[in-house]
Amino acid sequence: MDMLTGDMIAEADLRDWRKLAQGLHARYLVGDFAAAVRFLTAVSQAGDALGHHPRATIGTGYVDLKLVSEDAVYREDDGTEHVVEWVTQQDVDLARRITDLAAEHSLEPDPASVSDLELGLDTASSATVAPVWAALLTGDADAQGRGTPGGDEIRDATGRVPHLWFDDPADDPADEAAAQRIHIEVYVPPEAVGPRIAAAVAAGGTVVDDSNAPSLTVIADQDGNRAVLCVDAAAARKAASD
Repeated sequence: MDMLTGDMIAEADLRDWRKLAQGLHARYLVGDFAAAVRFLTAVSQAGDALGHHPRATIGTGYVDLKLVSEDAVYREDDGTEHVVEWVTQQDVDLARRITDLAAEHSLEPDPASVSDLELGLDTASSATVAPVWAALLTGDADAQGRGTPGGDEIRDATGRVPHLWFDDPADDPADEAAAQRIHIEVYVPPEAVGPRIAAAVAAGGTVVDDSNAPSLTVIADQDGNRAVLCVDAAAARKAASD
């Protein structure tokens, strides 16, 4: 199934869901564990009908869901096809069905609280070091480049550990953070980025680069360690226009 563009996903207007990194994320508030199980049973049945299911996590007072297709098709301009991890129409269809089920179960969505975490490693030799990281993080050599054509990043098929990306410092020689080597990338919905930046600054952090905001905002702690706060560009544009 074809991958959807960021604009297509934003225009789907999935009110309970937010596009973070490669997938759709939702959080629903539940009264207790039993309510979470009842809801997930209904979600499972809906997924059975569509032949597709979300990744689910039950916590105290909430259920977190992630939708992503592991067999999305990306096409280059010359027609070459690649299988990648991304959002497809089946994810959008199931997200809408889950939204209806949550309403039937009287569950409140909390889309502003969803987030996703990925890691970045600055290196000019990703092809050389990637097998080491694949072994360390997942124990599976196939995790290298999984889901991205021509890439070396590490993706755990079971979602146990965050994705690891590789960035070549030579691509941005003016970036003084290159010596940091490893940085954190935090994905949040558009409505959360402002409060998240404000909270980080109030805690003593510093905004060191907002030239690509709201899509990317670089924040440093008091020791100079940097992290990137990330927002889906298409979602941010749609939020600004609404």
